[in-house]
Amino acid sequence: MNVMTEKELQRSKSVLPIGTVMRLTELSARQIRYYEEQGLVIPTRTEGNRRLYSLNDIDRLLEIKDYLTEGINMAGIKEIYDQQRKRAAERKEETLTDNDVRQVLHDEFLNISGMERTSGTSLHSQKPLE
Repeated sequence: MNVMTEKELQRSKSVLPIGTVMRLTELSARQIRYYEEQGLVIPTRTEGNRRLYSLNDIDRLLEIKDYLTEGINMAGIKEIYDQQRKRAAERKEETLTDNDVRQVLHDEFLNISGMERTSGTSLHSQKPLE
């Protein structure tokens, strides 16, 4: 089961206004909004439509800034994040939950029980493999 730790939960809370984000990242409001337009960061919005950012958003913005400094263009940055998203989705698909494991075991036990009934032999009475 994938449960967020307290630290992850706190880092994902959107509580920082754009002015604070500008000071922490040394990016302009226009740059931050541009990265939002590009889908690279997605701040939450207040009822008054103000943007609020999380610590994870700050990390992402600083990472984008580093990529640009390294000479990676916007298309390259988007590709990096798309690949990360795809890998995360694949890992999520591969991860079995406790319930998935229980279901697989249950199905396997039913399958074994059905084999015992149809063949008339018990798995316990069979000779072990050598």
